[in-house]
Amino acid sequence: MSLDFEAIRKAYPNAVTIDDGTGAFKADGTQISLVQSNIDAARTTLDAEAAAIAYQGQRKAEYPTIEDQLDDIYHNGIDAWKATIKVTKDKYPKP
Repeated sequence: MSLDFEAIRKAYPNAVTIDDGTGAFKADGTQISLVQSNIDAARTTLDAEAAAIAYQGQRKAEYPTIEDQLDDIYHNGIDAWKATIKVTKDKYPKP
């Protein structure tokens, strides 16, 4: 069995130990009865949260360096810089 540790921690915040073979446990060693529908709902929430901010990392990876952006502004003006940045913003829109 392979458990979704992240979703279990989201669904059961009191889980301090999670083991694929034995399950999830509270700090006092009490086993937590895992309900798959709770874990699935937590996974859905986690996936939605990740998707909501994924564009940020995608944009950051494609933006020119700050130095290059400042150089672009200096040589070509704000409007040219905005056009350059807009390409990436359009490619990775906010959800």
